Amino acid sequence: MPGPTLIRAPPPDPDKSVIENVLELTPLTNIGPDIFTNTRKLWHPPGARGVYGGAVIAQCLSAAQQTVLPPSASNDHSVFLIHSMHCYFVLAGDSTIPILYHVERVRDGKSFVTRTVQARQKGRCIFTTTLSFVKEGSAGEKTIDHAWDIPADALAKLDEGDGEEKSYDDTDAEGLGVQGSGPFVTRRLSIVNSELTDDSALIQSKKTRQWLRARGQISVDSGSAPHMSALAYMSDSYSIGTILRVHNLRRFSSSRRRRNDQDPSQENEFTNMEEKENNGADELEPRSSIGMMVSLDHTIYFHRPREIRADEWLLSESEVPWAGDGRGLVLQRIWNRRGVLVASCVQEGLVRLKQDEPVKTRL
Repeated sequence: MPGPTLIRAPPPDPDKSVIENVLELTPLTNIGPDIFTNTRKLWHPPGARGVYGGAVIAQCLSAAQQTVLPPSASNDHSVFLIHSMHCYFVLAGDSTIPILYHVERVRDGKSFVTRTVQARQKGRCIFTTTLSFVKEGSAGEKTIDHAWDIPADALAKLDEGDGEEKSYDDTDAEGLGVQGSGPFVTRRLSIVNSELTDDSALIQSKKTRQWLRARGQISVDSGSAPHMSALAYMSDSYSIGTILRVHNLRRFSSSRRRRNDQDPSQENEFTNMEEKENNGADELEPRSSIGMMVSLDHTIYFHRPREIRADEWLLSESEVPWAGDGRGLVLQRIWNRRGVLVASCVQEGLVRLKQDEPVKTRL
């Protein structure tokens, strides 16, 4: 019987953080060059169509990074850092079988390096991305520089609980506003302009905010690459869910929970997820339930890769400038705790409301 990994997973490396172990890849040099697979089973969130998208995004980035040549005399000792990746979710990933990551070395230029990665299962592409790496320092001494400032009130709220937040564990997570027991933790803040109703002409001015960081400490010997992969992993956390929060929609209907009543633990997972997703949301009665919600694409712009410390608090602020025709667009900005805008993300997702009469369409 096939399992979730192609090769038996080794024990977790105690010298690495949880997120490094989760995202570890195994090169398949016996099959072909630049082919990798997940070392450990990937998480399938309850109620989702497939594996957590952030894991596939991050592992594609990690696979591409491993094909970029390190500094050497042959490339004038150049360091190439990721500056953008453009992703498309094609099919739902199956957590019960391995994923193969095929990297294509599109171009190795003097200032930019381009890679494409396809994630495949059963011979079919489930996810594809194009990544661009830029030579560090190639812009010269004179540059243009400006960026969004970090919201001061969000920074102040984190500082208020600074003493407690240095050592979270799952038992006191709820009291501290921290969610989850996985490779990273979040501290969700209240919605900005939460008083706006769904029929308001200014609903696009609502913003959701959350602090994120990887659990534990990312190993120093691994350099900056794991921090960028960890940010990619976390960037998909509740990204499309921003649409639900600003429109006060309910994700899990009672009928969806009843389809899982044969497994009480799954029922509890649905309940817990819904409670978490409603944390900090408007206290209005949700007007509709979601019939289908999936991510379609995801783009990350890494502005300051050297400033990314994923095991330190990062602030994510998201807004929805447009929603219509069963889709919504989410813009996300990510700052480090020192106030540096380190990344921006854009995600479009399919958000179909539960209809009185079912719509006979498929993805």
